[in-house]
Amino acid sequence: MKPVDPSGLHAIHRQWPIPRRPWIIHMSWHDLLFQHWPVPASSLRPLVPRDLEIEEFDGSAWLGIVPFSMTARPRGFHARLASHFPEVNVRTYVRHRDKPGVWFFSLDAADRLTVWGARRFFHLPYYHAAMSSTLSGETVHYRSRRIENPDVQLQCAYRPTSPPQVSSKGTLEYWLTERYCLFSASRDNQIFCGEIHHPPWELQLAEAENETNTLAGPLGLSLTPKPELLHFAKRQDVVAWLVAATIG
Repeated sequence: MKPVDPSGLHAIHRQWPIPRRPWIIHMSWHDLLFQHWPVPASSLRPLVPRDLEIEEFDGSAWLGIVPFSMTARPRGFHARLASHFPEVNVRTYVRHRDKPGVWFFSLDAADRLTVWGARRFFHLPYYHAAMSSTLSGETVHYRSRRIENPDVQLQCAYRPTSPPQVSSKGTLEYWLTERYCLFSASRDNQIFCGEIHHPPWELQLAEAENETNTLAGPLGLSLTPKPELLHFAKRQDVVAWLVAATIG
């Protein structure tokens, strides 16, 4: 597993410069599925801090449900010490001043230490879940059931249906995926920004069957069984920095 080099000339595709301080964690995301539904921004506004603008594309906000498998290790740790586990997140797209980013409503992971660390140091709403991700040919069979609330589940199967390609600027696919920071909030409502860096996404069209999908239930949202958009990525290598408090 070769880390992304966050220095040099690999940042030309980003909207703003790479942070100069050292990154702290390297991740590889495997067999990832972007599922996206258009939703009214008004339905998300009560769920997102007021300091963050909910972004829209062609008059609609978007909700994403993203299952994948994670390999993660802190900076300086050998690849043999990396953690491996499934994860799934529920997200929308926001902006703070001049920075577009991602807001996570929930993140379910099968690794207890990751759940604790992400809540403690990144202020992210992680939950421990019983999860599995298995590959049969090109098809990923994915299962997730939240431990503290077993009614929150995802059971799906998905696979790519086209060759990979990099999205063009100005397209919806680019707008949804080429985002290089996340936002989170502490218990006292302080907004934090966490920078990430990776190569441009190489996305494939995909097909998926959601047998059970209740991840948006805790938000009071009901999603159609079939997403509006489906994209697959075989692998993405990422480095991340510790979150920092925003000002104003």
